[in-house]
Amino acid sequence: QVQLVESGGGLVQAGGSLRLSCAASGRTSSRYAMNWFRQAPGQDRDFVAGIGWNGAITYYADSVKGRFTISRDNAKNTVYLQMNSLSLEDTAVYYCAAADRDLFTFATMKEASRYSYWGQGTQVTVSS
Repeated sequence: QVQLVESGGGLVQAGGSLRLSCAASGRTSSRYAMNWFRQAPGQDRDFVAGIGWNGAITYYADSVKGRFTISRDNAKNTVYLQMNSLSLEDTAVYYCAAADRDLFTFATMKEASRYSYWGQGTQVTVSS
């Protein structure tokens, strides 16, 4: 089992920045992809960004490209999401997810069903 704990959410003004962190614990010895999803009120859970085990492969939703950066530190079993130029549309609960294995393509990395482990979510609220 892998446990994921997100942190770093909060209230920020439009145009501001936040950095989310997701710490993994438990059975973390295998190589696995990690991902960030988000869910706004009344909407489906959407893919935000994904990263492969060694950090060389990253994918982003079109809506966050150029503004968000996903990274990971495997020594700390932690994945990060740096969010810049935040807009009202970025308001959502952000979830960290870990797969059972490494993933390499955009098609697989963006599928929520590929991820067996999920964090509890952290609220990000962007105000005008």
